Amino acid sequence: MVAAEVREIAAGVGVIAEQLQAELATQIDTLSHQTHAMANAAKGSRMVDLALNAIEIIDRNLYERTCDVRWWATDSAVVDCATTLSAEAVSHASRRLGVILDAYTVDLDLWLCGLQGRVIANGRPDRYAVTGLDVSREPWFTRAAMLASGDDFAVCDIAACNGLNGAQVATYAASVRADGESRGAARGVLAIHFDWAPQAEAIVRGVRIDPHEADRTTVMLVDANRRIIASSGRHDTLKHRFDLETANRSSGFYARKDGSTVAFHATPGHETYRGLGWYGVILQESEREV
Repeated sequence: MVAAEVREIAAGVGVIAEQLQAELATQIDTLSHQTHAMANAAKGSRMVDLALNAIEIIDRNLYERTCDVRWWATDSAVVDCATTLSAEAVSHASRRLGVILDAYTVDLDLWLCGLQGRVIANGRPDRYAVTGLDVSREPWFTRAAMLASGDDFAVCDIAACNGLNGAQVATYAASVRADGESRGAARGVLAIHFDWAPQAEAIVRGVRIDPHEADRTTVMLVDANRRIIASSGRHDTLKHRFDLETANRSSGFYARKDGSTVAFHATPGHETYRGLGWYGVILQESEREV
C-alpha cells in the first residue's frame, strides 16, 4: 500500500516537472523573442538616426546655396553686366565671380545668363569656356526665368552638366534684378553649380557606422524618384534606383526578404529650404550574407 502511494506521488511529481519544464521553455522562448525584437528595434532606430544625419547635413549645405545665389545676384558687377552687356562689364563680372569662387570651393562655377538663355559671363572662364552657351532649355533656367522676385530661387534635380565637362551638379538659380532690388525688372539669371559628387560622397562616407558593421552597410541619398544620387557603396549614382518602401512614412525601418535591413528618413529641410523630397537611406546586409 505504501509502495503504491509512493509510485503515485512520484508519477504526480513527474507530471508537474514536465509541466514546469514546458512552461519554462515557453517563457524562455517568449523572452528570447522579446529580447530579439527589442534589439532589432534599437538597431533600427539607430539606423534611422544615421539616415537623418546624412540628409540633414546635405540640406544645410544646399540651404546655403539658396542664400548665396540670391545674395550674389544683387552684386553690382553682376547687375551691371546683365544690364549693359558691355565687354568691360562682362570682364568685371567674370573677375568678381572668380573672386567669389575662390572663397567658395564647393561650387564648380557661377554662370550669369541673359534673359534669352545665353551665358554672358562665368567665374572660371579659363576652365570652362561656356560664354555664349545656350541654356534656355535647362530646367533650372526656365524655372528661374519665371521667378516672381529676387527673394525667390529655382532648383532642379542632380544632373551631369555638359558645360562643366560632365560633372554632377546641384544647380541653384536666382533672377538678377534692376538695381539689385528684389522687385526690380528682371535683367538675367545667376546660377550656382554646386560640385555635387565629391561633397555628397564625403557626407555619406562620413556617417559614423560601427566598424564591425561597416563592410555590410551602405549609406545612400535618393531623390524623390528613388534615383540614387549618392552612395558609400558600389552603386553607380544617377543611373540606378533604389526600391525604397516607405509605406507613406517620413521615417522608419524594415526588413527585406533577403534578410537585409533598410532604414530611411525624409528630408526635413533646413530654415527656409524645404528640400526636394529626398531621403537618407541606410542599407545593412544580414551577417550571413557577408
